[in-house]
Amino acid sequence: MADYPIISDVSAYIVKTLREKMCPEPIPSPNNIEISSPSSQDVDYLVGLYLYDIREDVEVTTNRYIQKGRAQITKPPRPYALYYMVFINGSGQMGLKDSDMQKIVGKIAQIVNDNSSVLPNQLQTWLDTQEPPIVLSQAKISLEEKVRVWQAINKPYQLSLFYRAAPVYLSSGEIIETPRVTDASFEIGITGEERGDKAK
Repeated sequence: MADYPIISDVSAYIVKTLREKMCPEPIPSPNNIEISSPSSQDVDYLVGLYLYDIREDVEVTTNRYIQKGRAQITKPPRPYALYYMVFINGSGQMGLKDSDMQKIVGKIAQIVNDNSSVLPNQLQTWLDTQEPPIVLSQAKISLEEKVRVWQAINKPYQLSLFYRAAPVYLSSGEIIETPRVTDASFEIGITGEERGDKAK
């Protein structure tokens, strides 16, 4: 299962995809799209990706230990859901009109719709197991909840997109040593039915 950098790997995948699909139109440069918080000051990017919440995905259950080698096991991976806000940076709009901002938001939505899943082994190429795709979908939250996200960083609400990426499986870093089998004994017995057959 994916190792701990998987969370930042998902964020990097989203930004990389936006940079590839949005530049040079409607965003002039890949440097104008960044992983950042709306509360960051003195920045000149146009589009920001903000990871505002990480929750264990209770809809997905995993309870099996993972065998590693002949004498080691690890705890089962834990599935998480990542919650993102994609926003237009208020301090770096460089004279954008409302219509320009709406075009940018529309393009972001289009790109996410067309690139809505990624396999973990595309993000961590050393993985030797097939894991389910991480799906990026619109977060089902109300306008009031969106406003609260902005209020939490002391910023007034502005038009933004909210997404959920799940399931993101995070492996355990704990290795458990299991006792090795060094001796085995077997007994061969004859059932009553078999004894009766031989007596005939």
